[in-house]
Amino acid sequence: MFDWLGFRKGLPLWWSYRLNRHLKEDVEHIFEGIAHTRTELLRSWVETYWSHLDRLHAMLSESASTASQNSQDSAVIQKMLTAALKSGADFSEIFILNEKAGVSYSTYPAHVGKTYVVGSGLMKGLEETRKGEKCLFGPFSDPLTLQIGPSTSPFHDAMTMAFILPLVKNGEWQGAICGRVPNDVLGDLIQRESGHVYPDSGDNYLFMAKPVLNKQIAPGTALSRSRFEDLTFTHGDNLKDGVRTDFGTVGVKEHTELELIFTDPATGQLHPGVAGTIAKGSNLFVEFPGYSDYRHISVIGKGVTFQLPHCPDIWGMMCEGDLEEVYRIRSIDWKMFSLQLKFIVGFILLSGGGFWLLNGHVSSGLGAAITAAAGAIYGWIGSGILRRKGSKPVVKQLAQINKFIRLNAEGSGDLTQRLRVQEFAGDETRELAKWINNMIDSLEGIMLQVKQAAAEVQLSQDRLNESTGSTEQSTGRMSTQIHNMIRSLRGQLRDIDVAKDVTQNMSGTLRELEEKASDQIAVAQDEVGRIGDKMNQISAKVAETNQTIQTFLLTTQEIPQLLKVIEEISAQTNLLSLNASIEAARVGEHGKGFAVVAGEIRKLADLTKKSTTEINETIEQIERHANEAFLSMEEGTKVVLEGTQIVAAASEILSSASAHDTMKTQVVEEVVALMEKVAGVSKENRQISAEVEQTVHELLQDMLHVRQTTGDVGAITQSLLQLMNQFQLTESRIR
Repeated sequence: MFDWLGFRKGLPLWWSYRLNRHLKEDVEHIFEGIAHTRTELLRSWVETYWSHLDRLHAMLSESASTASQNSQDSAVIQKMLTAALKSGADFSEIFILNEKAGVSYSTYPAHVGKTYVVGSGLMKGLEETRKGEKCLFGPFSDPLTLQIGPSTSPFHDAMTMAFILPLVKNGEWQGAICGRVPNDVLGDLIQRESGHVYPDSGDNYLFMAKPVLNKQIAPGTALSRSRFEDLTFTHGDNLKDGVRTDFGTVGVKEHTELELIFTDPATGQLHPGVAGTIAKGSNLFVEFPGYSDYRHISVIGKGVTFQLPHCPDIWGMMCEGDLEEVYRIRSIDWKMFSLQLKFIVGFILLSGGGFWLLNGHVSSGLGAAITAAAGAIYGWIGSGILRRKGSKPVVKQLAQINKFIRLNAEGSGDLTQRLRVQEFAGDETRELAKWINNMIDSLEGIMLQVKQAAAEVQLSQDRLNESTGSTEQSTGRMSTQIHNMIRSLRGQLRDIDVAKDVTQNMSGTLRELEEKASDQIAVAQDEVGRIGDKMNQISAKVAETNQTIQTFLLTTQEIPQLLKVIEEISAQTNLLSLNASIEAARVGEHGKGFAVVAGEIRKLADLTKKSTTEINETIEQIERHANEAFLSMEEGTKVVLEGTQIVAAASEILSSASAHDTMKTQVVEEVVALMEKVAGVSKENRQISAEVEQTVHELLQDMLHVRQTTGDVGAITQSLLQLMNQFQLTESRIR
């Protein structure tokens, strides 16, 4: 019946559970609600902090696309990191890694320059992001986290969670944006200490359910700080001093995370709550006898497994409370019934005594008087006891609760105050006080978030005001420049229109000139053709003359041979005449007539010789002049040939000129067509310039509206902060 608890420990627990078994459904709802709200809170928190890095990434990308890498850019990037750190209050550091895993920028200057190598704490997470996906890595121990200091958690050690967003360009890993969060922040999220429903024993803790990336972490290993780690919340056994059990001492040296594995000291195996949650994915157990935890104490609660956004590992969370505390309640109804039962027993005893007295021991009158007096005294004392032990404590506690609620409802709104649960009896009033504390704690957490959000809105609004002012000035300067540009553009468009008209006029003039030139070129081509024909005729005549002169020269070359024959004949004739004279002289008188004839013949021979000599000289002169004429004719022939070539070239030039005129006409037509297109574009540019001018005007109006809106937002934020300041909040808590 009492299972592993044994009779001595089991009996009181069984009695408590038996008396309050009707609360089982409520207890189930309580643990289901705690588990659900805590897991959703974790997921929402992780998504929020991924969004901080996403916005930072977007701003860095936009900055990189419009600027070069220089010192000014470094200052801008550093400013962006600082702003992101302020927005994400749980971050203790934001830093950027380059492609060699070296720290290029960081909100913690001492970290700049460090390079992460294989085997370093962050390297597994970086390797995961080389796949191009985000990675929530941890928890892991990093001394730098301890050195940097806490962000929002009142507890702080070296345990770290890292948000790693890869920087990828053209499919290549170029580095990462990393956000460092002290791991105790997660413990604060799920524990919310002042709002614990079961303040004495309640604990919500994380453990490894299924390691995927961190395979070195065994299932069942603690991933968050336990509220029983030290004496902060409890004043008994704790993990730092060592929790003593009948089977040994359970403890940690530095921190709960990764040092503690949730095993049952009696068996050395994972305790049933954790083991059942890992096996089933979800485990709810709120009945007697509960199950043994790492302290070998009976606990009940809800276990769930879940996966945080971009975290490869599957985690588990236990929401537990000791069975004794959960079912410790003793109802007002039970208390009143106990008192009434005692009062009835007393009344029965008093009635029996009265009956004994009236049964002859005393006179009936005296017995009746004694019985009436005893009844009156017993009734007065009994009613007093019932009031003092029953209704008065309840009224007092209700009055205390009423006062607490009244002060928060109509007073200063002091949300730092809590009801002292230990001052309430273990009945419904204590439960009411616990849930009021839980509600106030939740309300304070919400109000703190609203206050933080309002402060961030105000900070963003201030930055927006500053940016709006700068943008307004820039827009004004841009407007002036655009007006100047549009004015210049309109002047250019007017010039284009003039150029178009001039081009069209030039086109007409060129067409007229082309027509005249074409006519003149046609006439010139005809004249050149006729000249060419004449030059061809001259060339033919010159050739004939050259041929005649050559024939004449050949003929004159034959004359000297004939003259030579004549000279020979003349010489022979002269010789014959001489012989005849000699014979005539020898004959005497009879030969005188023959001698005269012979003399005449000799004279004729001499004259022939002289004439032949003159003819030779004349022929030599003729031959010389003929050669000179031949040479002159050859020169003339060359000149005629050159003239013919010139005429042909002139004809070709005239033809080319005609073709060039056609090309010029085509070019002019193309220029005219281009100018018409330019004119068409100019019309569009006129419309665009008007639209740009209107857009700039609208932009200026929008900037005025933005300034007015930011002013309204600022006023609303101030009003919201004033409303928030009406509540007293625990400033050390962020949630």
